[in-house]
Amino acid sequence: MPLKIRLARAGSKKRPYYHVVVADARSPRDGRFIESLGSWNPLLPKDGERVKVDADRVKHWLSHGAQPTDRVLRFLDEAGIAKREVRSNPKKAEPGKKAQERAALLKKAQEDVAAAVAAAAVAPAEAEAATAE
Repeated sequence: MPLKIRLARAGSKKRPYYHVVVADARSPRDGRFIESLGSWNPLLPKDGERVKVDADRVKHWLSHGAQPTDRVLRFLDEAGIAKREVRSNPKKAEPGKKAQERAALLKKAQEDVAAAVAAAAVAPAEAEAATAE
């Protein structure tokens, strides 16, 4: 039986509140669970007590092979119970392929306009120089 330490949603509509539970991975999110280990209230300020976790019970379940989900692992890392590997995805902030193509076309058009303006500015100066001679 694969065990997960995960969040089970409680609370009303648009007022989320989560319980940190140990459950069989095959059971539904808000369904049957084995034990409640704590809670998370995302509506509280970040400097307050948003997350409450029973550290001894979490360590017990981790020693019995329970795998925390990513969000729960973040909480456990903050509490110093488990270590979470830092992820880095530098390409996440880059625009998509089509947006990059549009940006390249816009840049090329701006360069063409700038070159045309520069050529137009040089042409009258050359004409004045030719008439002055």
